[in-house]
This record gives sequence, structure tokens and C-alpha cells, in this order.
Amino acid sequence: MTQFRVKRLDEIPGVPEPDPGDPDWKPLRHHFGLDAFGANVFLQPDAGGRLVVDHRETDTGHQELYLVLEGRAEFVIEGEPYDCPAGTCVAVRDPGVRRSAIAVDGDTSVLVIAGMPGRAYEVSEWDAKWTTGLPQA
Repeated sequence: MTQFRVKRLDEIPGVPEPDPGDPDWKPLRHHFGLDAFGANVFLQPDAGGRLVVDHRETDTGHQELYLVLEGRAEFVIEGEPYDCPAGTCVAVRDPGVRRSAIAVDGDTSVLVIAGMPGRAYEVSEWDAKWTTGLPQA
């Protein structure tokens, strides 16, 4: 396996979500064979569509960093809405904080990086469920 790779996001295969309205996603961690942290891109073609499912990370203990790559998203953190145009970062340090996001504009994408402080990264059940059997680049 090569020690580095360079790819454009549009060259990385996506994984369609099975539930209507859920975003498609690109499993960056899996695609590049990264084992130190979780990294994915969520893609929502439809304005008003779900971008980040409403959740907490209490089961994984992960802190999460979101970066809006394209479009505009509305994040809701503990019930408070935040307008997040491209270039906006949303950092959630406490795994118990409830968060979600919808695409305000069509073709909105968000990079998500996650990991647990002080511990080696372990692939979550959710990640493993969707990436088992997918080829790596």
C-alpha cells in the first residue's frame, strides 16, 4: 500500500444511503485506508434534505468536527439553529451534545472528522456496517 494518495473528492466512490432523504456519503477513512480517525463527507443534493442525522455520540465517545465544503447548511446544536455557509466549521467536543443538520441549498456537502480523546481510533459499528466489503483505493 502506498504511503500517500492524492484524489479529488469527485473521484472517490460514494455510498448511497438506503433511506429516502438521507444524504449520500463518501467514506474517506475507508477509501484511503486511514486508521487514526474517522473521516467522511456527507452529500445532500436537495435543499431541505437531511445532511447530518439527529444524534449524540455518547455510544462512541467521539468528538466531531464538521466543515461545510459546498452550499449552505443549518446545524441545530442542542435545539439552537446555526446558519453555516461553505467554509464554516462546527466543533462538538462533548459527545453528549445533540446535533443535526439540513441542507439549506441544494448540493451541500459537509466533511466530518471524528475521534475519541486519548484513545486509539476504533471503527464504529455504523462505519463498519456500510464499508465492509468496499474496496480501498
